[in-house]
Amino acid sequence: MHSLHSEKLENINVAAFDTMPTPRELHKRLPISDPARATVSSARKALNAILDRQDRRLFAVVGPCSIHDPVAGLDYARRLKALADEVADTLFIIMRVYFEKPRTTVGWKGYINDPDMDDSFRVDVGMEKARDFLLQVNSLGLPTGTEALDPTSPQYLGDLITWNAIGARTTESQTHREMSSGLSTPVGFKNGTSGDLGVAVNAILSASRPHSFLGMDTDGRVAIVRTTGNPYGHMVLRGGDGKPNYDTVSITLAEEALQKAGLPANLVVDCSHANSFKKPEMQPLVLADVTNQIRAGNRSIIGVMIESNIEAGSQPIPADLKQLRYGCSVTDACVDWATTEKMLRDAAEALSGIKSQGSGIENP
Repeated sequence: MHSLHSEKLENINVAAFDTMPTPRELHKRLPISDPARATVSSARKALNAILDRQDRRLFAVVGPCSIHDPVAGLDYARRLKALADEVADTLFIIMRVYFEKPRTTVGWKGYINDPDMDDSFRVDVGMEKARDFLLQVNSLGLPTGTEALDPTSPQYLGDLITWNAIGARTTESQTHREMSSGLSTPVGFKNGTSGDLGVAVNAILSASRPHSFLGMDTDGRVAIVRTTGNPYGHMVLRGGDGKPNYDTVSITLAEEALQKAGLPANLVVDCSHANSFKKPEMQPLVLADVTNQIRAGNRSIIGVMIESNIEAGSQPIPADLKQLRYGCSVTDACVDWATTEKMLRDAAEALSGIKSQGSGIENP
């Protein structure tokens, strides 16, 4: 007779628990360098000053949709650093370094989850490689921005990040609002995939308050995380329901929604996603439109996002990874490097004198 005592009631659908190194162990293996520490410290101060309206520059989060090849990623970072220095009086450049990809259904979940791109899911290897990549980019003097998707990743990587985004699919998530309340960086909350602004407004309000929730400490132990609240939440407009929302009417509605909630009218326009109908060649048009709005007197647009890579477009992941095209996205399609240079130089020239540096904080 089957005994109730022998019936398995937990972890029924779990195949294995593979041990991860603790955040402390990974920090010990890959400690933050002095140049990287200086980059993160000065970049966070500059970004806070932009959000506080003490620095009038426009910040721009620019880079690949996702990192899959660290060699091409570092090649891109070196190019972006040179360009960032060139436009530093008007634009504050942060490299977009996305390691985790939320999927609507299934697909490659990113460099941390599956670094070898072969469904081996060596998360332990991916986390170490991600930290190493962030160290190298920050050591160039280029700050990094990422999407905070997995609630445990910030313990491993948070000391190397200047700006965090919460994606359209997770802005409504209680877990991500709680996590954001404890992040050490400003956090941009995207409007919902439907275009709904309310979820982003509520997320900014929620993250600005203290929270207590289950999480992990630096020694890898389960802990009650008690946060103080994050004062630097802001809204990212990425379009929604297949339609853009960066036009002057949409911007005004977003300003009103924030003001009604008693929040600063700080807006970032994502030039990609629904704002460009997922057509990368439209991204320069979005940036030009936003630049014109600022020239015409808009003061609420404080940042932009651009999906950019060395080569234009995107590619499927081939069975033979040697067939991958160098510097070309394996997730969303991007503009190429030449287009990126033109976009940022044009924006810097158009905003020169309007968005010139006003705080004395230098681009690191």
